Amino acid sequence: MALIVQKYGGSSLADAAKIRDVARRIASAEERGDKVVVVTSAMGETTDGLISLAYQVSDRPDERELDSLLSTGEIVSSTLLAMALKSLGYEAISLSGAQAGIRTDTAHSRARIRGVVPDRVIKELEAGKIVIVAGFQGLTEEKDIATLGRGGSDITAVALAAGLGAERCEIYTDVDGIYTADPHLVPEARKLDQIGYEEMMELACYGARVMHPRAVELSELYGIPILVASSFSEKPGTLVHGGIAMEVRNKVRGIAQDLNVAKVTILGVPDRPGIATTIFEPLARANVNVDTIVQNASVERITDLTFTVAKSDLDKAIAVVEPVVEAIGARGCVSDANLGKMSIVGAGMQSTPGYASRMFRVLYDQGINIELITTSEIRITCIIDEARVGDAVRALHHAFDLGKGN
Repeated sequence: MALIVQKYGGSSLADAAKIRDVARRIASAEERGDKVVVVTSAMGETTDGLISLAYQVSDRPDERELDSLLSTGEIVSSTLLAMALKSLGYEAISLSGAQAGIRTDTAHSRARIRGVVPDRVIKELEAGKIVIVAGFQGLTEEKDIATLGRGGSDITAVALAAGLGAERCEIYTDVDGIYTADPHLVPEARKLDQIGYEEMMELACYGARVMHPRAVELSELYGIPILVASSFSEKPGTLVHGGIAMEVRNKVRGIAQDLNVAKVTILGVPDRPGIATTIFEPLARANVNVDTIVQNASVERITDLTFTVAKSDLDKAIAVVEPVVEAIGARGCVSDANLGKMSIVGAGMQSTPGYASRMFRVLYDQGINIELITTSEIRITCIIDEARVGDAVRALHHAFDLGKGN
């Protein structure tokens, strides 16, 4: 008998009929003899609707109150799913994140899990019940509700799997696995049977929306295999794990893209010790996540410094940076919100030369200008005009033969 944790996304729980379908899928796992803990997202577009409602009553909703409001979406779906299972004759109970023992820090809307104390979950499992946990949320030391950020139910599921010592975690969504590229952009994109933690982490961080990168990070840390599959079919999904065979680590494995990119350039920055700290510490305090950073070579100890942020954080970043620009005596700052990034990812790139030059040649042949470049051992990312991201992804997918099997 295996203990498994299943997570169902909002599209899988969008209405009553879909909730009943998910209940039958969970019941099938129970009939196979597995013990099942289920993590739910909010139904459909519920979270967006709640955010919209909050901004209708306040220009700047209080973060604590907003988290309490947003957490109710997952409470609704978890309780409805428990009801559906009971109607099928199965013992089930819904728990909030707090009741399930999810403990977080106090960073409202982007909290991190500090620990999992799953005593109540274990008690209900021992009583023979299917446990349904509201994802995306936890409890702070001050007994306040804090949410984990968009896509946070993935994190809840992996954290519970680790805390319970589950055999695996299963993420069910509206796609049937991890693809070599976004099938909406590249019709010939191919589903991967398996992928390593490192490659999945890079894809998730740089635009692939199927899994939250923090969930991948947790799964690697605790060695939890994750199956990503569709809740709308019985097709086999993609297994994310650490034991990838050597022969599949020999080339680019996938391409990710992200249109939520903006660039900020500070002009005429004095090149002296401590300047980077003066610029980036206030951004960190404002919870602005900085991605790519490029500093030009200085001329007469003056340089330009460029960094990227999410478009949604651009106004906040400018508000933070403008006083700093004046304080350090820089010439000014400019921004560009019409950018996107696309990345090729593959463990084989770290030991084989030529991938970067081939990527750049493909983009040149397409007439696509590269604004910025950033790399890791298994990833090359180019920031380009957002209007050309689709062209770039399709051209690179074809150039690296990703539509063909390994």
